[in-house]
Amino acid sequence: MTNQTLHGLCPVPFLQESFFPATGGYIKGRYCAMVPTPDGSVSCCIPCPLAHWIYGEDITPRANTASWISLAILPLCIFLLVSYAVLPAKWTHRHYLSICFTMGIFFMEIAFIIPLAAKPDQCHNPITPNDMYSDLSCAWSGTLLLFGGWAVVTWSFIRTLAFHLQVCWEVILGHKFMWGAFICGWGIPAIGITVMLLLTGVSFRFGNMCHISIQYGTKDYWAPVMSFAAASLLLQLGTLVYCIHVYVRSILDTNQSSSNNSPLPSYSSSIRTVTARHAYRRIRRILQLQWRGVALVLIIVTNVIFFAVVFINVDSKTKITPENLQRAVPWLLCLAKTRGDQKACQDLAHVIGPGEPTILALLVLLSLVGLWNFILFARPSMFLGWAEYFQTKFGQHQEFVSADARVRTPDTRTYEMLSGSGLVPCKSPELIERPSSVALTKSPAGSHYGHDARYVRPSMSFSTPRPPSASQGRDWDPQATFAAANHPHSVAK
Repeated sequence: MTNQTLHGLCPVPFLQESFFPATGGYIKGRYCAMVPTPDGSVSCCIPCPLAHWIYGEDITPRANTASWISLAILPLCIFLLVSYAVLPAKWTHRHYLSICFTMGIFFMEIAFIIPLAAKPDQCHNPITPNDMYSDLSCAWSGTLLLFGGWAVVTWSFIRTLAFHLQVCWEVILGHKFMWGAFICGWGIPAIGITVMLLLTGVSFRFGNMCHISIQYGTKDYWAPVMSFAAASLLLQLGTLVYCIHVYVRSILDTNQSSSNNSPLPSYSSSIRTVTARHAYRRIRRILQLQWRGVALVLIIVTNVIFFAVVFINVDSKTKITPENLQRAVPWLLCLAKTRGDQKACQDLAHVIGPGEPTILALLVLLSLVGLWNFILFARPSMFLGWAEYFQTKFGQHQEFVSADARVRTPDTRTYEMLSGSGLVPCKSPELIERPSSVALTKSPAGSHYGHDARYVRPSMSFSTPRPPSASQGRDWDPQATFAAANHPHSVAK
């Protein structure tokens, strides 16, 4: 059928919907409306893709800019993940919160790159866009993008919660919190993406990458994501306000105690001063360790709220409702009057959705999430760690000993060495004269340690301890110890 035949009773450039069966593609993504005719009314549709008629045909190559940015940022994300897996923790300062957060960003970057390789067709037929059931690349790109977004938002909330518990409640995070974070951090996105795919699905909206479809998209995806993002933002702001409060209180307490003439604070303010200073120092240490995570969470949460607002606005304006059709009448009449001149009617297309700069800014900001993650978490020590790793892995380690050191090495044949069965003499032992008080006896059978020396105590030895009863009731006799009897401190009997 020619294009003129496909128009049917509809004015150019609209196509008659009855010529296209409702099989395959995203049927609910058609932008059709009833148009009165002399013989009644007929359903006329805007040709696919709708974004070309709203923003112009160059919207697709411009939207691919975000994909090329993601292609350039993906190696940075891989660098972080490989560094966390290979290098010791002393170089990377890795933590499961940072690792899982980076993995969520990795899924988002992959979603942007898939359309560059697949080059998918956005339309199933001239009026119907493709969806995840009719195009495999659409299914993968949309699922990975939305799952990565869910994971990033969930781990942002978990990181914010961990920071709040450490700062405000002095809670030491242990294994229970870690396993709970793993279950919630990946379980909630998995459940959320499953519900979204079953109820709504993904389809081509603008560009070569699929996004969440219009029907129920706000209820089963954007509303839960916005809830987690808003909770993270409020919790983060509350924690920062508490940090400012502790800082101000420590300053005021320090000034009050320093006004005292005594070098020590007074009793009334000493406890409060010490407590404020201790809390401030503790919070300062936590901020020094986690300021990167705090900054990244604020960036991510702000972007997510912006994305949600834009997509909800697009869904509300492109949904086929009587109110939206009434607002779109001037634009539709312009297209019919100019026989499909997009540029002549582009000024009236703002009623269908946000402007092109807003859409492109949204896609670029989505692709730049990985860059922010790399800037904040790629420490200089990682590069030093990789230098040491390659030096250890591929470098030649040889010990160089000077000639003088080798010459002056003592003759090891003059030493006795230990073996598994005891002393192994490497040189015949010389005859050693032993005192008569030491008697050599043979060791019992089966012993592996040679001879046993039995010590015979001399008669005048006092080395053996005596019981208290033997020393009580006996006077000290100077003659027995060969001491002088006329010692000035001696006591006569």
